[in-house]
Amino acid sequence: MSYFNVRVYGLLINADNQLLISDEQSGDRTFSKFPGGGLEYGEGLIDALKREFMEECEAEVEILSHFYTTDFFEKSSFNDSQILSIYYLVRETGPLKMTYKTRVFDFDPDTLQSFRWVGLDELKDDDVTFKTDKTVVNMLLDLIHQAADADAQD
Repeated sequence: MSYFNVRVYGLLINADNQLLISDEQSGDRTFSKFPGGGLEYGEGLIDALKREFMEECEAEVEILSHFYTTDFFEKSSFNDSQILSIYYLVRETGPLKMTYKTRVFDFDPDTLQSFRWVGLDELKDDDVTFKTDKTVVNMLLDLIHQAADADAQD
């Protein structure tokens, strides 16, 4: 039986113009994505994203704005569901208490998740694994290029 799998993710950009990426392992598969995860029954999108940031990053975030919702078919890489992902721009409301890595999939022995910052000037869609995340990276890059072009015309 096929079903929908609703996911919610946060795009957290720090003061140094770096985007937070989560590297994870599930089973024998490694992947890079944005912090966030699955919507639980009875939960709203904003509450789910705040919960996910607390669970994954031990960080409280403020939702700034909606950024993107999946507008094409994407089958899950893990089961028979159709993925529907919603992305929000977020900012931290206090200091982030996480340890950051500089290498992809640099897991500590007791965890299969690590976080790293990627500079917006170095960002490419290969920095993330899944099709919808790649779409979001390309949208971010388009916005960055549009802003640079606008600045150049001023």
